[in-house]
Amino acid sequence: MDRAAAEGIAATALGVVAGDPQRLGLFMALSGLGPETLRAAAAEPAFLLAVLDFVIGDDDLVMAVARAAEIAPERVVAARDILAGPTPG
Repeated sequence: MDRAAAEGIAATALGVVAGDPQRLGLFMALSGLGPETLRAAAAEPAFLLAVLDFVIGDDDLVMAVARAAEIAPERVVAARDILAGPTPG
C-alpha cells in the first residue's frame, strides 16, 4: 500500500466517523477540535493520522471502516502505520 491509498482509507474513516454524531463528538473532544476548526484541521497532514489513531482504538469502528472501504480490517491498521511514517531505529 502506498501513501495515497493510506490517505484514501483515512478519508473513508473520516466519513464513517463523521456519519456517527456520537463518534464524531468523541473524536472532536479527544482531538481538541471544534466544528469551526475541523475543516481547517483536515488540511493538515497529521489530521488523517489522528483519524486513524482514533479508529484503531475501537475494534467495531475498525470493522465499520473496513466495510466502508471494502478492505480487510488489517489494512486500516496498515494505513495508519504508513501515515505515521518510518519508526526511528
